[in-house]
Amino acid sequence: MEISEVRVRLVSNPDDRLKAFCSMTFDGQFVVRDIKIIEGTGGLFVAMPSRKMSDHCRRCGGKNHLRAKFCCACGTKLPEDRVHHDPQGHLKLHADIAHPINADCRRKIQDSILQAYNDEVERSKLPGYKPADLDEDDFHADDLN
Repeated sequence: MEISEVRVRLVSNPDDRLKAFCSMTFDGQFVVRDIKIIEGTGGLFVAMPSRKMSDHCRRCGGKNHLRAKFCCACGTKLPEDRVHHDPQGHLKLHADIAHPINADCRRKIQDSILQAYNDEVERSKLPGYKPADLDEDDFHADDLN
């Protein structure tokens, strides 16, 4: 499997920890969107797409994110022991939608994305710079038949 394209859209607020959103195409056939580049304490890192984890109120069945203290539907106080911890002891509030399954794959993806990010930062300094369009698809419906 080869990384055939990385698109980077820089975030406009330079003071924010979130530096860019990316999409990555594999073998010209499969796209992963909503990859984030974040400035951490140890430098830039890549965060794969994820979703907020939630649970349901025991009283009414309403769906609530795990940081909620009260049910969004009925207002009942929610138990504090609803959040699970990962092996390092951190709260598990998000679940990955797509992610590499080994360190070599993660390194290859991160290196490709950070190189594309650095290239995009340099391009953004040029006159007439136009940001990448992450929503533009390079295929047509006819290709699916």
